[in-house]
This record gives sequence, C-alpha cells and structure tokens, in this order.
Amino acid sequence: MDLEKQPQQSPRPTATAAAPSSGPSGFRASDADRDRIADILREAVAEGRLTAEEHAERVELVYRAKTVGELEPLVSDLPAAGSPAPGRATTGPFAYEAGAASADAEKLVAVFSSATRRGRWRVGGRTHAFALFGTVEIDLTEALFGQRLTVINATSIFGNVEVKVPENITLRGSGTGIFANFEVENTESADPEAPVVVVNGYSVFGNVEAKPKRGKLIENLQRQLRKHLGH
Repeated sequence: MDLEKQPQQSPRPTATAAAPSSGPSGFRASDADRDRIADILREAVAEGRLTAEEHAERVELVYRAKTVGELEPLVSDLPAAGSPAPGRATTGPFAYEAGAASADAEKLVAVFSSATRRGRWRVGGRTHAFALFGTVEIDLTEALFGQRLTVINATSIFGNVEVKVPENITLRGSGTGIFANFEVENTESADPEAPVVVVNGYSVFGNVEAKPKRGKLIENLQRQLRKHLGH
C-alpha cells in the first residue's frame, strides 16, 4: 500500500477549543464584585490617578455591568486597592476606619420639601442627594470621616443642593448645569492624608453648590474627638 497516497487526517479539535468559555470573566457580577471595583475607583480619584469626570464615567459603568468581564477593564490601568500601611490610620490628625467606605450609600431626598444633614455625624463613602422643587443641605464641617474619599452625587431639578466642607480638606467635582448653576469650588489640602470630597451630578433649572466653610478646620474636630476618647 502506498502510504503517500493516503489522505491526511485533519487534527481533531480539542475539548478546550470547542467548549464555551467558562472562566471567571464570564460569571455574572455580584453586588460585592461591583463594590470592590467601586472601592478601587474611589481610591484612584483620591490619589489623583483619575479625574472627577473619569471617576463619574467609570462608576456609572460599574453599576451597569452584568458580568465580571465587564468590570475588569474599568480598573485594568489602576493598582488594586490595598490595605492601609501599618500605622497610617493613627498618623497625623486623621483617623480612618478600615472598610468604612464599603457601607451602603446614604440618600437625601427633598421633593417639595427640605432635607438636611449637619452636626456630628459619620460620613459614608457615597451619598446621593436629590432635590425636586426642594432643598438638600449637606454640612460636613463637623462630620467624622470614616474613609479618605467621600463621593456625593447631587441632582437638582428646580431645586437646590448645597454642600459645605471644612476649608482644609480636598474638594473636587464636576457637573452640568442646564439653564442652571453647578458650581464646585475646587480646593486642594496641603495634607496628603486629608479627606477628599468629590461632588458630581447635574442641575436643571436649579442649583448645586459645594464650597468650604471659612473658619472650619477638620484637624480641630479630630483633635477634640481624640481628646474626648482619651487618646
């Protein structure tokens, strides 16, 4: 038998090539997966790796994502969020709590009414403020920051959202005003460990304003708290 005349057999496809992708990237994303990515983005904007605009765009995509594969590209150019260095929480005038930023977002809604958050209260990582023919006031000048980055998503429609912060923290933000005012007085703290407040959103026939309150210093508040606790 002439072996050279026998037709060559095509290689059989391997089971790996034929099987559909079943890697982790194809898994459905859970709320914990989305929160993990959001934490990385929050840390990135606090460190100046992302602008406020980039952060807002990516966070919106985070909560639209359906699979883990859709989440991964959003942080592929960023370092993974890590634990604070030993002793970091107790150095300087600021004392942050581990894991505080992953708490549920707080919501302040004013519809033909008013909603106010002021005084001594513990700020979460995310706050949603919505004013429709109403007024929302968020006063952070006496608040306790459980994490370095706080993001406030503000929406005003024929209403008013006002944010006040201590004058020596970092305040950033970006938004859109449609026949309206959206104004964030961007300030940078001289202390690299100071809290960072980012205000994003939009206003339609309304007003969103975020600015420091003169004479209010967060160091004084933290020092008083430590003295009260005996530290």
